[in-house]
Amino acid sequence: MTLYTRFTAHLDAALDALVAAGALPAGLNRAAVTVEPPRDPSHGDLATNAAMVLAKPAGTNPRALAEKIAERLRALDEVDAVEIAGPGFINLRLNDDTWRAELSAIRDAGGDYGRSETGKGITVNVEYVSANPTGPMHMGHCRGAVVGDALAALLEFAGHKVIREYYVNDAGGQVDTLARSVHLRYREALGEDIGEIPEGLYPGDYLVPVGQALTQEYGDRFVGAPESEWLVPFRKAAVAAMIVLIKGDLALLGIHHDLFSSEAELQAAGKPEAAEAELRARGLIYDGMLEAPKGETPEDWEPVVLPLFRSTQFGDDQDRPIKKSNGQWTYFGADLAYHYQKAQTADALIDIWGADHAGTVKRIVAAVAALTGGKTRFDVKLVQMVKLLRAGEPVKMSKRSGNFVTLADVVREVGKDVVRFTMLTRKADAQMDFDFAKVVEASKENPVFYVQYAHARIASLHRRAAEAGIVCGAVDLSQLETEDLALVKLAAQFPRIVETSATAREPHRIAFYLYDLAAELHSLWNAGNDRPERRFLNVDNVPVTCARLFLADAIGQIIRNGLAIMGVEAVQEMN
Repeated sequence: MTLYTRFTAHLDAALDALVAAGALPAGLNRAAVTVEPPRDPSHGDLATNAAMVLAKPAGTNPRALAEKIAERLRALDEVDAVEIAGPGFINLRLNDDTWRAELSAIRDAGGDYGRSETGKGITVNVEYVSANPTGPMHMGHCRGAVVGDALAALLEFAGHKVIREYYVNDAGGQVDTLARSVHLRYREALGEDIGEIPEGLYPGDYLVPVGQALTQEYGDRFVGAPESEWLVPFRKAAVAAMIVLIKGDLALLGIHHDLFSSEAELQAAGKPEAAEAELRARGLIYDGMLEAPKGETPEDWEPVVLPLFRSTQFGDDQDRPIKKSNGQWTYFGADLAYHYQKAQTADALIDIWGADHAGTVKRIVAAVAALTGGKTRFDVKLVQMVKLLRAGEPVKMSKRSGNFVTLADVVREVGKDVVRFTMLTRKADAQMDFDFAKVVEASKENPVFYVQYAHARIASLHRRAAEAGIVCGAVDLSQLETEDLALVKLAAQFPRIVETSATAREPHRIAFYLYDLAAELHSLWNAGNDRPERRFLNVDNVPVTCARLFLADAIGQIIRNGLAIMGVEAVQEMN
């Protein structure tokens, strides 16, 4: 039990006592009651809105109720003072021994400090990346890949069972184009001069080995054959080769999925038809005609009867077709079936999408709610593109890929940890610049460096203590002073940060928190530059040194725990 959960229990006990005494009615909903750090640290260590939330349904005055709650909380051994602020907020100041005990709890829990059981018994499917299988990963895919992978790890740390899924879009026209591009490389591998790659085909050199492999399998059998004979086997081989390529690229980022689900297999299994039948039975799909396009109507436009989902019932501006006029499934229709399938094996679904898909979020969320009867939580997290810069100038495209910068090239240049951490230094739906020079800069303005440097500094303490002959047995934490304990107060927020980040589905909060924790550590460290008695390592005062080594170890543990969620290694020294 962490400090925040413990004080939540203390508050519940105080409220239960007031109910038993007749000062509060029984059965009040406490879901909105919180125990959290006050916005202004000068107000105290913990704050609760209990009186503000419960006063109205209890038919009493918030400040009067706050006085009754405060009276109960003042009796706690861990509390030095309880103050009421404004109309009824309750602020608590904890005694120093409480913070020393929490410091010991951090050390005792080790790699499990911050783990939560809030997600226990809940299975979450996180679907991320899901790029079309037409080439290597590029930096347009990178941010969503990192956000999705870090979110999956965060949810696991918060107690959820997580399924990491990649949806392979192998049923659309883009994979036919891929097959035609591979056929061209196949002919090239057999000695044909193919000249310039025709417009509309994929030009990247990554398809050369795929064409070569097909010559080993088929010889020259399909050189002059009609497309109808080779399109299907070439498409299958090309998609399989691209999945291998994609998995290799993702592995460079430390990303591995549990499932690779095929859209083509989904459709072959009749899943879209099943989803349509389910929604028709609920009156949410009907046969109707789309409205004519707004503005000038094209000459070839004809009203066509199509199966339409009643997305206007859920705030959309028009009902949406699930099939095209030629009978093929629309992207929306196929997505309905895919999400319906995922909902059979998970209690909650999360999709990581590019921001260019923002217009489709409302309708797919509505459709999933309809299909699952509202029982399955479904979140779509939108991720903005990343602008690549080198010393402020846009980065040129990659020759290998044909028209984009590959993820592999970026990871090999700056490293996996730099890429992953940087992708989490902004909220996912905020614009991001990735400047090759700045992400490896050794400065406070570079969060990657700043957090890694904090951990490396902590790691250096033990080496220096050993060189100085300092050996710590039983550590006296009473040697820690107010400035030291201020760092403990921030460290103790980590479990709460994990829970709130997981609930909000926002892994970037872990990166923000680690930066703040690193900044406090650096500040405490630098205080020793002007005040020798504040140094972490003081050979003339071994008891204080051992207490601060204990503190540093605990902070290092939290940094490691947070970086592990982000998929980033905690380094022992900086090169």
